[in-house]
Amino acid sequence: MTIRPILIHPDPRLKKQCDPVAKITPEIETLAADMLATMYDAPGVGLAAPQLGVLKRIFVMDAQRDPDAERKPMVLINPEIDWESEEQNVYEEGCLSIPDQYAEVTRPSQVRFRWTGLDGAQHEQEFDGLWATCAQHELDHLDGVLFIDHISAMRRQMITRKMVKLKRERAREQA
Repeated sequence: MTIRPILIHPDPRLKKQCDPVAKITPEIETLAADMLATMYDAPGVGLAAPQLGVLKRIFVMDAQRDPDAERKPMVLINPEIDWESEEQNVYEEGCLSIPDQYAEVTRPSQVRFRWTGLDGAQHEQEFDGLWATCAQHELDHLDGVLFIDHISAMRRQMITRKMVKLKRERAREQA
């Protein structure tokens, strides 16, 4: 498992629609393992392939927040929402590609996802709470949508300017 660099917004790859994964290959298995290692190292609760510059429909998540509980890593390949509740939930979201920036986003409080697992089988599961928010946030990434696309244009521009400044500072540090 390799910890890979996470793209920082703005980056054009974060705004692209991702291609379906045609087949579970050793490269996809390695990508999934690297994504989980990178997510845990960051630390985060979810990570989508485009955040690593890979434009494939795959994301990982583990919204188990209790530090004493066993990890619950999940790999979702070609995920799609099968059902969503009418009831909405507001959660203060952040993103590993938009470090240290948070905003309240309203999403369905419960969702049912269908996806292919690393085992090649079809899976289906309902999520609620942080798991539902995380799954929807990561699915957005696969469609080129960031959580800041759900907030006001003025706030989005302010956050984008902060990220441009952060990227400049990081580039200077590495020079």
